[in-house]
Amino acid sequence: MGLYENIRDIAKTKGLSINRLEQELGFARSSINKFNKNTPSVEKLQQIAERLDVTVDNLMTGKEADENTLTSRDERDIEKILEQTRTQLLNQEGLMFDGDPASPEAVESIISAMQIGMELAKKKNKEKYTPKKYKKD
Repeated sequence: MGLYENIRDIAKTKGLSINRLEQELGFARSSINKFNKNTPSVEKLQQIAERLDVTVDNLMTGKEADENTLTSRDERDIEKILEQTRTQLLNQEGLMFDGDPASPEAVESIISAMQIGMELAKKKNKEKYTPKKYKKD
């Protein structure tokens, strides 16, 4: 299967036609149909992947990413939460870390640990709450 077929199949599972996808992304009509003959730009592939909530690799190979892999949406959600937490920690007076006033480096250590924990939790939740009909055997 070619790139066009992969995109078509993924879009279909998301309830979108190729025409609708092209309209939503502002692409010229039938531009995705030509992807098997003409190589699209990375930017176009990234736009399609983000709209369909899959990875570019998924578009290219047609293979579903591991269900425990974080999507770009998952990563954006985590980054948003971490940025809010970073801002709150840096603006908080009297914050102590290991018995000393928290330095920006200490706050980054806290944020790094939180990021690892949040990524693991997202992956675990995907594993736990993915319906059986979508799981691979």
